[in-house]
Amino acid sequence: MLEVKNLNVFYGSVQALHGVSFGVPDGKIVTLIGANGAGKSTVLRTISGLNRMTVGSVQFNGEDISNLPPYLIVDRGLAHVPEGRMIFANLSVRENLKVGAFRRKNHRALPADQDYVFSIFPHIAERLDQQAGTLSGGEQQMLAIGRAIMSGARMLMLDEPSLGIAPILVETIFQRLIELNERRGITILLVEQNANLALQVSHLACVLESGRLALSGRSKELRENAQVRKAYLGH
Repeated sequence: MLEVKNLNVFYGSVQALHGVSFGVPDGKIVTLIGANGAGKSTVLRTISGLNRMTVGSVQFNGEDISNLPPYLIVDRGLAHVPEGRMIFANLSVRENLKVGAFRRKNHRALPADQDYVFSIFPHIAERLDQQAGTLSGGEQQMLAIGRAIMSGARMLMLDEPSLGIAPILVETIFQRLIELNERRGITILLVEQNANLALQVSHLACVLESGRLALSGRSKELRENAQVRKAYLGH
């Protein structure tokens, strides 16, 4: 579904990504793991059009989206749930979900999608008229994912969904991501600081080190890799 080829990205004179290439098969969960500063968020921001690549290409469903602006990439069915959630704090929960659907052409599907969001995240269904900035961190993350679903996304990119969230809600959110993948067929590209959790829920994984792809393969195999265990799993 997604193919990233030879991605090179600079921040000023500093090169953040060095020839990164990987693929995300349709219907799979793929995770990017690596230390802080390895370039994981830069990969997602570049795919979604927020960063400009110097060299390389990104294809989504066989179409080159390398030079498209972010809103047209969303139109293609690729949504980005950013680090820090970036919900609209001064808007209500209901209004945040409406903003997620702003670019939708097929309005007939909106009620069903909204009902689905409420079914997997009942916490936010109970808070529709509450200002989003007053939600807990976990509830804000649920809202950010729900907002992305409302865009009609066929693929979600999630950046650090467990960051700053109570452990019990982290478990809930990851169970819902698995459900989104298995029941709705949504493809997922996941960046997650908890490498052990990321490797448990994903099918495939890539390890980034200093902006370079160091390892890739099946998540189960990487969990058993001595180098990965020592560097990222703490044993």
